[in-house]
Amino acid sequence: MRREFEMSMMGELTFFLGLQIKQSKEGIFINQSKYTRELLKRFGLDNAKPRGTPISPSVNLIKDENGKDVDSKLFRGLWYPRSSSLDLVGFSDSDYTGCLVDRKSTSGTCQFLGDALVSWHSKKHTSVALSTAEAEYVAAGSCCAQVLWMRQTLQDFGVSTDYIPIMVSEIVLRFELAPEASWFSERLE
Repeated sequence: MRREFEMSMMGELTFFLGLQIKQSKEGIFINQSKYTRELLKRFGLDNAKPRGTPISPSVNLIKDENGKDVDSKLFRGLWYPRSSSLDLVGFSDSDYTGCLVDRKSTSGTCQFLGDALVSWHSKKHTSVALSTAEAEYVAAGSCCAQVLWMRQTLQDFGVSTDYIPIMVSEIVLRFELAPEASWFSERLE
């Protein structure tokens, strides 16, 4: 990178844009624990008892029209091990008619480079899906678009990724991404 950009070494990176960064021989851990502690203190919850899951995961939530919006990004921690491979894998899922108010589905995707989570996305659909298959197809399409972009970025860095599995719920889609399959990325746009 020094050939392309003017850089200077200012010591080991420990704090960047609100993220705490711990580097070791085994890998890099990134978290927002300082930010989380400040949020808890601001809202008077710094002495509250911690809970792993404060609500049953099977409960369907609905929007409280009179309630305050909550920042869903209160805490994140990511581990990037040095020994991780550069195999790209995509995962996608959707909850068919998951919203109890308008019956729209929500898609979720995440992409891993080896063991490290490098990208994730969640979005409520703009229209009501007519079937579970349609909702899953929308999620898979979003995941494929991100995987194709990441594949191109990796190729720009000289990393070849011709085989990228995409897990759709419990089904595995296997795409052999060859030059003649470029029509697939054009269809997603």
